[in-house]
Amino acid sequence: MIGRIRGVLAAKQPPDILVEVGGVGYELQVPMTTLFRLPEVGQEVVLVTHFVVREDAQLLYGFFDEDDRSLFRQLIRVNGVGPKLALTILSGMDSASFARCVQQDDISSLVALPGVGKKTAERLLVEMRDKLQDWLARSVAAGQGEALAAPVAAPVDIVADAEGALVALGYKPQEASRMVAAVNDDDVVNSEELIRRALKSVVTA
Repeated sequence: MIGRIRGVLAAKQPPDILVEVGGVGYELQVPMTTLFRLPEVGQEVVLVTHFVVREDAQLLYGFFDEDDRSLFRQLIRVNGVGPKLALTILSGMDSASFARCVQQDDISSLVALPGVGKKTAERLLVEMRDKLQDWLARSVAAGQGEALAAPVAAPVDIVADAEGALVALGYKPQEASRMVAAVNDDDVVNSEELIRRALKSVVTA
């Protein structure tokens, strides 16, 4: 099993990245919470990984820290939650935020994520409650408010990249377009910031 990867970040196309190690390029899928913490393309990156082997594919998932990988591994053990949905959940909230969600029985924040219905959210809260004691003990509510300027369109390619990433996470094209448009302003400098804002707006709505 591939448990850790260290190399040069060769490309970023949310939610996919390419890490070059010794002349070999490894394709990884990462949650947005990891993508936002990655260095610029061309710089060294170290990620912990989870390797999935299926009949039709071999997939490598990357995470910035052990907490997120551990949560990912616990999520995919929940009935009805596969790697894609687990990645979507971790894109909408990091491990500490998920722990707070479980602690507060916050079904609405989970249902706001694509692919998570009410029954799945309830199952997640029940099955994950006993598994997150360490995170629950050290999690504290942390508001991260952002002052938004009057909407001014970001470059089209940034908007398109952000919408494409949200669609890849499971949002419908029209929904992704609406989410991006709602948070787009002249402070946005790249697609990652636009994605971050769009995902945050869903969870905090």
